[in-house]
Amino acid sequence: MTVKENLAKLRSLMKQEGIDIYYIPTADYHQSEYLSDYFKSRKFMSGFTGSAGTLVVTMKEAGLWTDGRYFVQAAKQLKGSTIDLYKMGQEGVPTVSEFIDKKIPNKGVLGFDGRVVNAKTAGNFEKLLASKAVTLKTDKDLVEPIWTDRPALPAESCFLLSEKYTGVKIEDKIKRLQNAMKEKNADVCVLVSLEDVAWLLNLRGFDIEDTPVALAFATVTKNKVNLFIDKKKLNAEICKKFSSAKVSIRGYYDLGDELATYKDKTILLSTSTISAYHRSLIDPSCTILDEANPIVMYRAIKNKTEIKNIRFSHVKDGAAVTKFIYWLKNNIGKIEIDELTAGAKLHELREAQDNFIEDSFGAIVAYGPNAAMMHYSATEKNHAVLKNEGFLLVDSGGQYFEGTTDITRTIALGKLTQEEKVYFTTVLRSMIRLSKVNFLYGCTGASLDILARGPVWDLDIDYQCGTGHGIGFVLGVHEGPHGFRWSNTGTGFGVVPLEEGMIVTNEPGIYVPNKLGIRIENELLTQKGKKNTYGQFMHFDTVTLAPIDLDAVLPELMTQDEIDYLNAYHAEVYKQISPYCTQKEKTWLKIQTRKIK
Repeated sequence: MTVKENLAKLRSLMKQEGIDIYYIPTADYHQSEYLSDYFKSRKFMSGFTGSAGTLVVTMKEAGLWTDGRYFVQAAKQLKGSTIDLYKMGQEGVPTVSEFIDKKIPNKGVLGFDGRVVNAKTAGNFEKLLASKAVTLKTDKDLVEPIWTDRPALPAESCFLLSEKYTGVKIEDKIKRLQNAMKEKNADVCVLVSLEDVAWLLNLRGFDIEDTPVALAFATVTKNKVNLFIDKKKLNAEICKKFSSAKVSIRGYYDLGDELATYKDKTILLSTSTISAYHRSLIDPSCTILDEANPIVMYRAIKNKTEIKNIRFSHVKDGAAVTKFIYWLKNNIGKIEIDELTAGAKLHELREAQDNFIEDSFGAIVAYGPNAAMMHYSATEKNHAVLKNEGFLLVDSGGQYFEGTTDITRTIALGKLTQEEKVYFTTVLRSMIRLSKVNFLYGCTGASLDILARGPVWDLDIDYQCGTGHGIGFVLGVHEGPHGFRWSNTGTGFGVVPLEEGMIVTNEPGIYVPNKLGIRIENELLTQKGKKNTYGQFMHFDTVTLAPIDLDAVLPELMTQDEIDYLNAYHAEVYKQISPYCTQKEKTWLKIQTRKIK
C-alpha cells in the first residue's frame, strides 16, 4: 500500500467515527524515544523513517512535523505523499497545536489512541480546544485496521545487569526511591518510562532495537514493588532475585487494573510519560504529584562503579573505531566500499570486543552530501559508494555490559577542498572550546552551549539541533534531563544544572544541504574542580578515545590553547588505544596522533 492509499483508508475510518482530525505521534505506551516495530504507526502512515515526528491528518490535508535533524530527509521521503512538511522551530511555521486549533471546526472531534499520547498532551489539547467545544475521542487506534501486517509486540527474554557493573543492589535502589517518596508524602510512585523500570531493578532486555530495555511498568509503595511485564520474559534466576527483593510480577496489561484500585492515595507520576488512558483510570479522590520521579536524576548521575566501567567501555569502543578508521583509510580506492559495507565493518569490529551486547543506535554512515542529513540512514536501495575524496561522517555507538557509547568521527577519504578543511577545523575548535571549559556549579547546558556554537556562528552558520545530550548506563543513548542546547526547542535537554557524575555528549557540526556534513563528537564526564570564595568550579573530562582526523585540520586557524588541548588528547588516545592495536595499526596510530604546531 502507498502512503496516499493509507491516508485514504484513514480518512474513510475517520468519517465513520465522526473524527475531523486524527493525531499520530511517534510514541509507544511508555513515551519512549525509540520504538519497537509494533509502535511505528507514524512511520507506516507517512513513509518518513526518522526517529522523531508527528503526523496530523484532516479530511483534506496532512502535515508532518519534525525537527532540524530531519528537514532534508523528511523533504525527500514525503515527496509525492500529499503530506506537507512543517519544520519545527522555523519562523512562520505553526506548531502542531496551532495547526489543529486553526483547522478543527466548532464542536469538532479530535481523535487519537490514548494509550500512546501522554496525559499532559491530552490535557493541553482539551484546554486549547475548549472554546470550540471540541470533543476528544481517545479510544480508537485507526491505524490498526489499515496495518494488516503489523508486527507483533516483542517477546525477547530479559537479563539482570550484575552489581559489578551497576554498583548498587536492587534492594538499595528500591529503598532509595521509597525514602524519596516518604519525603514527598507519596503513597505510590508509578513508573512508566522503560529506562526508569530497568534502572530500578537492574533489569535489561531486547524489546527495542539498540536500547536494552523490556516493555514493562512498575508501581512502588512503601513496602512493595509491582512489576508489570510479560512473565515469559523472565527466567527462574530473575524471578528468584525479584522475590527476595519483594518485587511482585504481574501481567504487562494489568497496570490499568492496579491504578483503578487506588482511592484517596497520593500518587507520584509524570503526566509527560503516563498515557492519557492510564491517567483516566485513577480515581478523582487521589492526589497527583505531577513531576519527574527521582530515578530520572538517580540514573543521570553515575556512581563510581558505573564511571569506572564507562571508562573501560570507551577504551574498547575506541579500539574498534580506531581499527575501523585504519581499515577505511588503507582500503579506500583499493576495494569497493559503500556506506553499507563500511557500517557493517564497524559493527564487526565492535562485536569482536568483550562484553559487547549490541549497537547503541543505528549507525549513521554518510558520505558527502548525505552527511548533510544529520540522522541519515543508508538503505539497500539508497546508499553511496565511497571515493578517495571528501568526507565520510560516521556517528555510531555500542552497548557493552560496562556502558553505552556514542561517538562521531568525520574522516577524510582523500583530497579535500579548502572550504572542507575550514569547516572541519571550525567544528573541531567548537568541540574543543566546550571540552576545556571551567565553569561555576549551577551552570546548565543552556549556559554553556554558546561556547560550542561560537566558532560556527562566526561563519554565519548554525546547526539546527542540540550540541549534546546525556547518555544512559547500558540504557538509552539519549538521556535527560541534562544536555547542551541554547534554546528549549525539541527535547528540552539543558535546563538543569550539570552535576558531578553526569555524562554528556559534545557534538557540534556544520551541515550544508546537498553538499556536506561534518560532526565531531566526544563524551564528557562532569567533574568538580576547585572550590573557593567564588563557589564550586566544575569541568569536564573527556572519556571518548579515538583519533580526530589531522588530515583535515588547518592548525593556522586554531589558537595555541586549542592546539595544546588536541595534542594532549591525542597523546592520551595513543596511550590507551595502542595496546589493542596490531603493529601496523600502532605505527599508523602514532602518525594519526602526532603533535601539530
